[in-house]
Amino acid sequence: MAIANTPLRLPIPAIPRGFRMAGVRAGIKRDATREDVSLVTSDLPATAAGVYTTNLVFAAPVAYDRGLTPGRGFRGVAINSGNANACTGERGLADARAMATAAGRALAASGEEVLVLSTGIIGEFLPLEKVAAGIAAAAAALGDDDAAAVSAARGMMTTDTRPKLTGGTFSADGTAYTVFGMAKGAAMIGPKLATMLGVVLVDAALEPADAQRLLAEAVEETFNCVSVDGHMSTNDTVLLLANGAAGGGTLHGDGLAACGRTIHEVCEALAREMADDGEGATHVMRIEVEGCQTRDDARRIARTIADSPLVKTAIHGADPNWGRIVSAAGYAGVPFDPASLVLRLNGTLLFRDAAPVPFDAERVSASIRDARETLIEVSVGQGPGRIRFYSSDLTADYVHLNADYHT
Repeated sequence: MAIANTPLRLPIPAIPRGFRMAGVRAGIKRDATREDVSLVTSDLPATAAGVYTTNLVFAAPVAYDRGLTPGRGFRGVAINSGNANACTGERGLADARAMATAAGRALAASGEEVLVLSTGIIGEFLPLEKVAAGIAAAAAALGDDDAAAVSAARGMMTTDTRPKLTGGTFSADGTAYTVFGMAKGAAMIGPKLATMLGVVLVDAALEPADAQRLLAEAVEETFNCVSVDGHMSTNDTVLLLANGAAGGGTLHGDGLAACGRTIHEVCEALAREMADDGEGATHVMRIEVEGCQTRDDARRIARTIADSPLVKTAIHGADPNWGRIVSAAGYAGVPFDPASLVLRLNGTLLFRDAAPVPFDAERVSASIRDARETLIEVSVGQGPGRIRFYSSDLTADYVHLNADYHT
């Protein structure tokens, strides 16, 4: 049974046509053996869209990218980890521009044709010389194979235990297209978005407004439905680049819808993987809430359950403690009739008609202990509002990791 509780491992996806990438070690991180600069490039000018943190305290790269997206003519994304370039004032914004300029120079492009992402320790200035050297080294190492994809994903990582990559394909009017996604995130994860960076690539041609809409819709239902600890970060960004290298013309109608579905699938897989890789996590919680009057109400209940330390520790201890889940739903601030609340845990009915029902506690406990994912299903009525939400359990390792992490 222990095999079932091993962390999720996504297969390495194909890189869409016309994109190349690389990750290198530039000495930004304290651990000099780890990649800390990545470069993602498009051989053709690409449409770009972005979704960003809603935190009022946001990092310089967020400010820089927001000013450029959605738009056309982008040649790549430069990424560094180990330093967030957050809370660094006007110098931080100048450093973000300088980072883009360095990447543009390496790609024979202008700085405004490159977007930038940073993650890591806040309040320290970007080590520009190391970043620029890393960008130049990454530009010399660009590739479109598995090794290139993994190295680029590793260059985004901070406390992640593994790179997070996934992909998918779709067809429209006889042309096959590929979607690729990579992300980082393991803690300070709380909607909306997380301490996460995400890059999604597609070799289809998209109008900027369509790219922005598809990305925003996907993020709303995936990355905005993950919480490890409820703490929103300063750098959260998801970028979409679409370069049209597969041919077939600009997507519209059914083709555009198929593209949107595939982007959604890629983002959901990455969101679930972030919960699975939550710092110190031994279990993923998949929380399904239905019967609310609105989707926002369902989100509020799901997030309250997800962020409850008592629920998290119960799942870590394989304790089918229905009382903690039911009470969390009750204080979420969403009105509902307690008699209408129904709770199932891993498919077993635990609570309905305002009272617990008889169940085999040892069997349900074993179902939690012996599987990586725990399914919590809550229904509070007959309304149309529903949501799927991911979180992770709370362990002693989480406390140790964050007590020791320098901010």
